[in-house]
Amino acid sequence: MSVCPSCDCRKPLGFGIKMAFQPIVDISDKSVFAHEALVRGENGEGAGRILGQVTEDNKYTFDQTCRVKAIETASRIQLPGSLSINFMPNAIYEPETCLATTLSTAHKTGFDRDKIIFEVTEQEQVVSQEFLVEVFEAYRKEGFRTAIDDFGAGYAGLNLLADFQPDILKIDMKLIRDISQNKVKQTLVRSIQQISEELGIQLIAEGIETEDEYKYLRDSGITLMQGYFFQKPMLEAFQDINFP
Repeated sequence: MSVCPSCDCRKPLGFGIKMAFQPIVDISDKSVFAHEALVRGENGEGAGRILGQVTEDNKYTFDQTCRVKAIETASRIQLPGSLSINFMPNAIYEPETCLATTLSTAHKTGFDRDKIIFEVTEQEQVVSQEFLVEVFEAYRKEGFRTAIDDFGAGYAGLNLLADFQPDILKIDMKLIRDISQNKVKQTLVRSIQQISEELGIQLIAEGIETEDEYKYLRDSGITLMQGYFFQKPMLEAFQDINFP
């Protein structure tokens, strides 16, 4: 098997990272659907500070290191639910080859690949939409679920859906903010709900911060949710959720 730059994890990253985990909850049965892995510094520094150190020279190693760290940490702390990992399409050379490290880590740690979700933000700049579709299809072939994050934030979302239907759509938090008082946002979210239902895609509302946002989404029939209203990201840890 050939080795591409993003799979050469022997190359040092140059800085340390840890993972924080934020739950995605299912309010229909008050359970944890998944946890999203969010990169942090070794001392808990925010994602912005870490991402600011990612360059063209180290993005391949960074992407693979994040995947490995997320799976290893989730396995070690026995994280409940599935594991959602953000990935960088531009840090992928050949999809099948670049999955080798992910598959190896899951095997070594005993982490079920069926519990892994790979998500990419709609706003992520990629070489081409065709290549992103190729990446998604390769991931699905290996048994991983796929998600588009920040759906509704950019212009490429509907075009991408025409070529590939992921397992999950995550509604951008800007559409969620104060949605109970904003008729335009309500209309847009209803449209996304209808699209997801007709295409058989699970829908997650993210960035929920207030009880009003939660109640509106609950009453609208959305059951998968994520945000500070439920729990903030926790560094290498998780805890029980006090459901409303």
